[in-house]
Amino acid sequence: MSTGLIVAIVIAVILIAAIVALVIFGKKAQKKQEEQQVQLDAMKQTVSMLIIDKKRMKLNEAGLPQAVIDQTPKLLRRSKLPILKVRVGNRVMSLICDEKIFDKVPVKKEVKASVSGIYVTEVKGLRANKGPVQEEKKGFFKNLIAKAQEKAGAKMVK
Repeated sequence: MSTGLIVAIVIAVILIAAIVALVIFGKKAQKKQEEQQVQLDAMKQTVSMLIIDKKRMKLNEAGLPQAVIDQTPKLLRRSKLPILKVRVGNRVMSLICDEKIFDKVPVKKEVKASVSGIYVTEVKGLRANKGPVQEEKKGFFKNLIAKAQEKAGAKMVK
């Protein structure tokens, strides 16, 4: 057999082994995530709160209790998390928000939220009108193309 064919076979075997390993690790991670979701649902409470501020910030800058910071894995401590600063009753506290609902959470509004420990899982009672909708800024080249199409009389391409 030629050297090129042997190298191709070795690379194919390594790729297949890597794919099998990723599938196995993915299934384990999915089981673990489902178990955690069941625990979150069991501990869920509905709380009325005023959302003061929302930001993405590092765990140690968020003002969370030291016990929470100590329990998190070292790699997760440096990543930015969605943090809500809320007022529940007469207490102001920082809570971790679910990534899926972070963009939908209104600021400076009172809402009913499902909270599991310090983790906000869903927000209810959102108002339909969220204020004026801001258009996304176009890039430099998209602006140039839009102006050229407008001068030429062509339809706008999104």
